[in-house]
Amino acid sequence: MNNHGGRANEPTSYGLQPPRGAQPPVAPEPAPGQGAGAVARQDQHPPHEDSARPYGQGQPGYGPGAGQQQGQHRGQGQPRDQYQPSAGQRRAYEPTQFAGPTGAAGGGSPTTAGADAAWAAAADPDAGRLIGGRYRLVSRLGHGGMGTVWKAHDQIVDRDVAVKEPRVPDSLPERERQTVYQRMQREARAAARIDHPAVVTVHDVVVEDGRPWIVMELVRGRSLGDVLADGTLDPREAARIGVEVLGALAAAHEAGVLHRDVKPDNVLLGRVGAGQGEGPGGGRVVLTDFGIAQVEGEQGLTETGAFIGSPEFIAPERVLGQRPGPESDLWSLGVVLYAAVEGMSPFRRTNHPATLQAVLSAEPQTPARGSGALGTLIMQLLRKEPGARPTAAEARQVLESVARPAPQLPTMLAAAGAGSLAVGTSRLPGWLRGRKGQLGLGGGVVAVAVAAVMVVVNPFGGGGDDAPAGWKTVDAEQRVRAELAAPEDYTLSEDDDEITLLDPGEVFTITLNRDPVTDETDAPSALQEANSYLDDYQEDYYEYGWTEDSVEGSVRATTYHGKKAAELTATYTTNDSDNPEDLRRREFHYMNDSKVQWQLVVEMPARGKPRAEGERLFKDLVKHLRIKDL
Repeated sequence: MNNHGGRANEPTSYGLQPPRGAQPPVAPEPAPGQGAGAVARQDQHPPHEDSARPYGQGQPGYGPGAGQQQGQHRGQGQPRDQYQPSAGQRRAYEPTQFAGPTGAAGGGSPTTAGADAAWAAAADPDAGRLIGGRYRLVSRLGHGGMGTVWKAHDQIVDRDVAVKEPRVPDSLPERERQTVYQRMQREARAAARIDHPAVVTVHDVVVEDGRPWIVMELVRGRSLGDVLADGTLDPREAARIGVEVLGALAAAHEAGVLHRDVKPDNVLLGRVGAGQGEGPGGGRVVLTDFGIAQVEGEQGLTETGAFIGSPEFIAPERVLGQRPGPESDLWSLGVVLYAAVEGMSPFRRTNHPATLQAVLSAEPQTPARGSGALGTLIMQLLRKEPGARPTAAEARQVLESVARPAPQLPTMLAAAGAGSLAVGTSRLPGWLRGRKGQLGLGGGVVAVAVAAVMVVVNPFGGGGDDAPAGWKTVDAEQRVRAELAAPEDYTLSEDDDEITLLDPGEVFTITLNRDPVTDETDAPSALQEANSYLDDYQEDYYEYGWTEDSVEGSVRATTYHGKKAAELTATYTTNDSDNPEDLRRREFHYMNDSKVQWQLVVEMPARGKPRAEGERLFKDLVKHLRIKDL
């Protein structure tokens, strides 16, 4: 078995292909103030030279059948696309009707294209065209049998977007042409029903020249299919992606939408520097292309006997023409996970009939690279009988346990004098990375004289009424004269004047310590003490295991219950040559009138979604911190 994506030249439905032949030059990225948007959402970020992937956008097909068009292969019977959801339905998406002139002249809306539009038109006749009076086409991103996807610029709100243009042959009968247009409008309605960060955002549908143009967010990154062409994923990363796709599917099913085409090419991974995650290894995951989705309450658009979907990822019940349900999408997710760790679908064969027969009758081997809990889950998702497959909740529990395994607890070796510290984890918790004066760091040896107590069974008391859901109160009055609300699944350890909480995935570390200042001249205020910490970090980076010149930070004054306090922010890179990490510290400092200082620290990744989660965690921790000796 190979370890790549296993691309072949046989097409699958709705696998949009890059334009063939000579490619037009990509238009220059807009200057600042002219739409530097990696993702057309609320947060905007600078552009990057890598490719941009919109939802439903042109990508090489994954596996057998890349680019097969609707109806090229007929399954056994007609799928009865009826699905009854358990939740109420959202209001259907209403497209924008634009009756103004078409073409580059547009409809009289503001334009800043100028020479750029003329340059783009020279490379592509449609480049520079204004759609709906506001969306300027810039360059083609890809195309398939039913649509061309463009990078475009929204001149009203000044951001880059993706625009999907209907693409049907002139010879297609009018009835079939209208079916294509209806399917594209259904695609927009299906995506618009779903409110989930792992589902691409549809901004608008413009009906121009009687054709629907879908306007959606522009996602910069690579598809999972592209990533698998370079090699397989480790089980932990595959599970992380699976959690996000599963969340998107659960949200879709709740909204009455079956995706029906879950495959690697329809899973986009945000790339590093795109302002939306880091792709493989911790970034945003986006489920795309609802072009063949079934929306509850709408009449099916599939012709009698027509096969719809990608053969090697389609569930057996759909091959047999039986009524699909959420379990059908979960089957497809199982095949995607199998391909992620093994490099190819277990049902791939040399032709479509053989592939469909394998889906119906073949019993795949347990993936060798995804053994353990992930492999077991994959095989359960691939059960032929829909009712025998795990539910979405059961699958999520397994995927989360693989993606974020419970940490090994630190093994504390106390010594009467100077000695070494052995830990059972691959990285030291944040409370062992604190200020060297507190930890006794020197000469490359960690000297610890400590009587530590590991609390792993019911360490939390009752949570306050105003604490976030799933949080409990840590009563640390004896250790640090304070109470701290924190997520209830965090592991607590206690030292003389310090408590530490470590999350199950070892992503975030929380430390709260209490330190009487013996020399009042050293730190007359919390603000000056915080500045002293930052100076120490920058001057003695090596003592903390950080690389030279990597420490950047700032300190700002704040208040705590009406009294002066301070916050510190620092970023740095660890000097581990095998696995360097870019990390971020957020610290809260408070000093009372008796010159006793409390320091609350949250250590987190420096980039991507974990950083945003860490920032929210820090703010909630400070909000629910209760110091006894104000």
